[in-house]
Amino acid sequence: MNSEELKILRKNFGREELLWEDGKQTAGKHAAKVKNNLQLRRDSDLSVKFSGLITKKILKNELIKSFALPKKIHGTVFSKSKSGMKYGRHIDNAYMSSGRADLSFTIFLNRKDEYKGGELSIESLNLDEKFKLNAGEIIIYPSTYLHSVEEVTDGERLVLIGWIESYVKSIEEREYLFDLDAAARSLLTKYGRSEEVDLIFKSYSNILRRLGS
Repeated sequence: MNSEELKILRKNFGREELLWEDGKQTAGKHAAKVKNNLQLRRDSDLSVKFSGLITKKILKNELIKSFALPKKIHGTVFSKSKSGMKYGRHIDNAYMSSGRADLSFTIFLNRKDEYKGGELSIESLNLDEKFKLNAGEIIIYPSTYLHSVEEVTDGERLVLIGWIESYVKSIEEREYLFDLDAAARSLLTKYGRSEEVDLIFKSYSNILRRLGS
C-alpha cells in the first residue's frame, strides 16, 4: 500500500465505534492459550473493503506470484496489539474454513517507531529471526514454521495477517520453481528471446503443471 492509502486506513481504524474483538475467537485450540490481541470483525464493512484492496495488490505483485504461486489468499484479518499484548509461540492450523495454509503473511500497517516491542519472531530449523518492518511492507513465510509476536511495551501495533493456499504445497518444490523462473526472467532481460530461454520457460510451465494442485 502507498502512504496515502495507509493514512486513510489508519484514520478509519481510529474511529471509536469500530468493532474490535478478542483475537482468541479466531485462534485454534492450542494457539488461543497464548494469544492476546484484538481483531477487527471480518464481516465489518471496513474489514471487507480494505482486506479486499490489499489482497488485490498482493496478487498483482510479480515477485510474490513467482515466489508463492498463490491459488488463493484467505483468512485475512486486521490485528491490533496494545501495550501489554502479545501472541505466544504457536503454529498456524494446516486447514481453515477458508482454505489450506501453505504460507502465512503479515503486512505492517503503522510505522515501527510508533510502538515498542511487537516483533514477529519466526523459527526455522536452528534459526530464530525477529522482524519489525516499515508501514506497507509484507513478510511471507511457510505456515509450517513456529512463530510468535513479542509483547508490545508501548504504543500500538497494527497489522493485516492472512494465509496463502499455493498451487504447489511443497516448500522445496516452490523454491525450485522460483529459482527457475528467476533465472529465465533474468536471461530474457539481458539477452532477449532465444531458443534456450524458451526451453527454460517450457520446462518451468510443465513442471508447474505436474506439481500443481
